[in-house]
Amino acid sequence: MNMDTHTHGHEGCNHSHSHGHTHGMRREGNKKSLSIALIITFGIMIAEAVGGWLTNSLALLSDSGHMLSDVGSLALSLVAVWFAAKPASRNKSYGYHRFEILTALFNGLTLFAIAGAIIWAAYDRFIAPPEVDSVPMMIIAFVGLAANLASAWVLLRQGDVGGNINLRSAYLHVLSDALGSVGAILAGFFMYQFGWYIADPIISVIVSAMIFKGAWSLIRQSVHILMEGAPAKVDLEEITAALSAIDGVVNVHDMHAWTVTSGYDVFSCHVLVRQGIRSSQILSQAIPLLEKQFGIRHATIQVVEEDVDMGTWGCQGGICTFSAGY
Repeated sequence: MNMDTHTHGHEGCNHSHSHGHTHGMRREGNKKSLSIALIITFGIMIAEAVGGWLTNSLALLSDSGHMLSDVGSLALSLVAVWFAAKPASRNKSYGYHRFEILTALFNGLTLFAIAGAIIWAAYDRFIAPPEVDSVPMMIIAFVGLAANLASAWVLLRQGDVGGNINLRSAYLHVLSDALGSVGAILAGFFMYQFGWYIADPIISVIVSAMIFKGAWSLIRQSVHILMEGAPAKVDLEEITAALSAIDGVVNVHDMHAWTVTSGYDVFSCHVLVRQGIRSSQILSQAIPLLEKQFGIRHATIQVVEEDVDMGTWGCQGGICTFSAGY
């Protein structure tokens, strides 16, 4: 039986350095974009809170309250990026990467709660819509919209919104604030032009429904990762077919794929091979295949020959662990 264990190719080591360097650059970009967005959001939150109180606008007050949650979510996301950069320890072999997922889940839940609170506050205003000073309300909402769009632009341009769920949760908070500002502007217009004060609670509810949708998507994805669900881009059936097509492989079984954090997908499996086939022959093909065809850079593959006593699998099986780094 072949006894090749913990084999790392020279090419894989080179790739590990490159991947780690790229991820470090992304993390710094995420930190910078979150810091800038936090400063912008905090300043506008104060302005909208004062403006909402002076104009008696629920749309504006709800938007400022939402921005308060944004300040908290942006700050928490910034802390999560810092935690995720901490090295692995003896009792946390994957490090603190999951802190980003927990933060995304928390942000999603707060978005859900805020949307519910706005709908609850709108209930009384449907029955007896109060008078609202619409002109100052629209002016302040325009300022809020500009700030939200600036924050969203910074997060999109300098951060990894598409690939990092933690940053995406912060981005959704900012984007939902922008929707709130648009809602406040529309409500102000209808109240100023037609005297429709009921537009204030109606538009608040519409904006809340949009927030609910984004929050639910974020919560569902976060829970999926925490429950060790398979990454969306990983198709285990396709991987099975690809690995089984390697010459000498009898079958592939006991496969698992999960996500540690955004961009950090992990895969493991057992590969049964014909007698006389060295594990290094299989691994030299399987590892590049997983990386190039499926984007999996962290894989653990256990190779065992046919007719091996399963009771001695652990001491006779060839085990290879490959990681391109993180």
